[in-house]
Amino acid sequence: MKRFRVLQFNMQFGQVWDDADPDHAPINLDAAVAEIKAHDADIVMLQEVEKAQPGGTHPPVPPNYTRLKQELSGYDSMFSFPRPDPRELPFGIGLAIFSRWPLLPKACVNLPSPPVEFDFYGEKKTPTDRLLISAHATIAGREVRLMNTHLLAFFMLKSSSEEHRQQRDLVEQELRRSDLPTLLTGDFNVSKHESLVEQFANAGYRTAQSKEITWRRRPYVLDHIFYNAPLRCVGHQVKPTPASDHHTLVADFEFA
Repeated sequence: MKRFRVLQFNMQFGQVWDDADPDHAPINLDAAVAEIKAHDADIVMLQEVEKAQPGGTHPPVPPNYTRLKQELSGYDSMFSFPRPDPRELPFGIGLAIFSRWPLLPKACVNLPSPPVEFDFYGEKKTPTDRLLISAHATIAGREVRLMNTHLLAFFMLKSSSEEHRQQRDLVEQELRRSDLPTLLTGDFNVSKHESLVEQFANAGYRTAQSKEITWRRRPYVLDHIFYNAPLRCVGHQVKPTPASDHHTLVADFEFA
């Protein structure tokens, strides 16, 4: 096997895009499943797999992930919610990795959020923690580390991750610890993405692309696939999809 394909997709718990009223668009998990399958990726990295429940509780069986496992029956996978938190707002949470190769070992790293106050329908709130998940897969006889994350959107809180760097720095630490061919995907929620690209470049990682917008709500490049020197990106595509408020990002890789 010479090449393998990686799909990066914030699926917004299956809520489709509606230009007229995106916040109240219907949930259609079939559309998300169809979008994922259409790319025929070897590795599928997903954010916002589930919708947060009232009070920050987690269902014992995550429904969307369960459906995805059924639909992607030829893949091994892992999934994790962030820590239960009664402050959780009714948005998308939960990270998943699907791989055509067995995933071992599996780990989660908590990414604390600072106590930045913001207004949510007249109430003062503080953000909940975020998460990074990781696993190893053996691809063409080479062990590869796979990491997936979803960082806090400080720009939605009238702040920035340049001012509050802890989550980014914790992710960078994980990158620097890896001595394997490594892929890091995610919705990094950095509006001025050049600073993130530069930070991770200093740790030895490049992004598959940094020019095409990946979010419908604002002209930001939020979604990335970062990789280190043992890997070579040989092609990529950003594809708008009505299945989410994020576009899909696909990249093809080979070993350098």
